[in-house]
Amino acid sequence: MTATARCPAAVPERAGTRQWAALVVLMLPVLLVSVDNTVLSFALPEISTALRPSAAAQLWIVDVYSLVLAGLLVAMGSLGDRFGRRRLLLIGASGFALVSLAAAFAPTAEALITARAVLGFFGAMIMPATLSLLRSTFTDRDQRRLAIAIWASGFAAGSALGPVVGGVLLEHFAWGSVFLIAVPVLLPLLVGAPLLLLESRDPAPGPFDPVSVLLSLTAMAPVVAAVKQLATHGPGLGVVLLAVLGVASGWLFVRRQLRRERPLLDVRLFTSPVFAGSVVVNLLAVVALVGFLFFTTQHLQLVVGLRPLQAALTLLPGLGAMIVAGLVVVPIVRHVSPRTIVATGLAAAAVGYALVWLSGAGAPVGVFVLAFALVGAGVGAAETISNDQIIAAVPADRAGAASAVSETAYEVGAVLGTAVLGSMLTAIYRGSLVVPADVPAEVGDAARETLGGAVAAADALDGSVATRLLDAATHAFDAGLVATAAVGAGVMLLAVAVSLVSLRRASASD
Repeated sequence: MTATARCPAAVPERAGTRQWAALVVLMLPVLLVSVDNTVLSFALPEISTALRPSAAAQLWIVDVYSLVLAGLLVAMGSLGDRFGRRRLLLIGASGFALVSLAAAFAPTAEALITARAVLGFFGAMIMPATLSLLRSTFTDRDQRRLAIAIWASGFAAGSALGPVVGGVLLEHFAWGSVFLIAVPVLLPLLVGAPLLLLESRDPAPGPFDPVSVLLSLTAMAPVVAAVKQLATHGPGLGVVLLAVLGVASGWLFVRRQLRRERPLLDVRLFTSPVFAGSVVVNLLAVVALVGFLFFTTQHLQLVVGLRPLQAALTLLPGLGAMIVAGLVVVPIVRHVSPRTIVATGLAAAAVGYALVWLSGAGAPVGVFVLAFALVGAGVGAAETISNDQIIAAVPADRAGAASAVSETAYEVGAVLGTAVLGSMLTAIYRGSLVVPADVPAEVGDAARETLGGAVAAADALDGSVATRLLDAATHAFDAGLVATAAVGAGVMLLAVAVSLVSLRRASASD
């Protein structure tokens, strides 16, 4: 036997106390950025009362953060590969904390939308760095899978924790308080990251490509804008032009990446069914999570009449289910195929949506508690396994790019969860609402914008007229909720089919 044949394969170094402490530090921005995706869910009623946004502006307040974040994740992942992932993480965290202060005291809806957009810019610096630094910190596959499970659970749990945090804060403070949580969360990161995290970068990065960055943005923003305009104003030439611009930009982006030796986003990775399927699973799972939270939080507060904290507490079982499911699947995947785990989780989320759909308008709060527990558990399990498959499928020197793809899928899912399901709910609400004839025209116009607008408008009316307006608004909202839940169940069944087809060759080991 030759000397080469006797040479054993390199054994990955096991992580120690410092590496696990570094994971704790990396979880801080993960929790914060994902909390920021959904923290506005419970603040929307107060924001709609205080700032009086239009229906389109309200959707933009929620979506612009995720939209900018998703559009820049690939670019920021590439920058981190070139200039240092830890460095980009610290720059992003500093900017995020400062802009959060501005968002907390925004005087108008337009100012809040602007602040949320800038938060998305700095958030895009943070997210690719966390997962790529995690890969370079944990080289042992079993330890890395556990670290990714904790990361994915924190990411998903942060999205569910957002409304809970919002509910607690809004019980005692004004709506701007939901943004101030960034400061105490990010300060430990700014202190701990230089001490615990080693710098990591691509040793042979390609040139930065601003044209691809621009194309990635123009591929996404017009499509989301078209969906919102379709929901608020109906079909028209503007919707068509925006959709065409987005699709054309997406085609040009893919074509440019295929022609470049070192592309901003290696789209050839998507020729792997496991990689592509895992990315789609990520996206659709987050569509389910964010879409469910969008209508549930408004229903619990504005229709059922729960206080913010009471409504937040009803989501705690789902939050716990999400965290537990994400961690429990780590040992299970050694014995059960990733395909089976992901498909089962997504099927559970479909059942959660179906419960709301089949229960119809006026469903008791317990239905929403159980439904969110099913959605949370399903998303937690699916996200952990799909993220592990994405990271394991690429070379270590492309970790930033792969991380950016994974997180881009998450953020696009967050955008679509609100843009598609939220816009559908808004369109049905506006189409179904019959304003009583004795309601003044300007009050009726405000009520047609959003359910929060209807609640605020009713405060200016006499008792009987206000009651009839609120009854009409809540019935219209619940009609949209039931239809949206049916679509959500269908989206999850589609995700099940994608996972069964694409993850046939997914392996639990390297």
